[in-house]
Amino acid sequence: MKKLEVVVVDPVGLHARPATVAVNVASKFKCNVNLAYKDREINMKSIMGVMSLGIPTQSEIVISCDGEDEEEALVAIEDVLRSQKIIA
Repeated sequence: MKKLEVVVVDPVGLHARPATVAVNVASKFKCNVNLAYKDREINMKSIMGVMSLGIPTQSEIVISCDGEDEEEALVAIEDVLRSQKIIA
């Protein structure tokens, strides 16, 4: 299992447009991809799950990937969140 702990820096938080892009990237991989915020953890391949967390700016989130392509998945998700300026 690979994990990435990051802080959301977008002033609006993790909002719909970048969340959709991240979900689309996560969905391309075979491994399980989870997103944890506070005491909740959801499947990052579900836009409804991601949006249900309501992640505001300056929040610490943990993205975890577990499976055969976990390393590639984590790198791709991190890259897309950085390119969308959600994380620094």
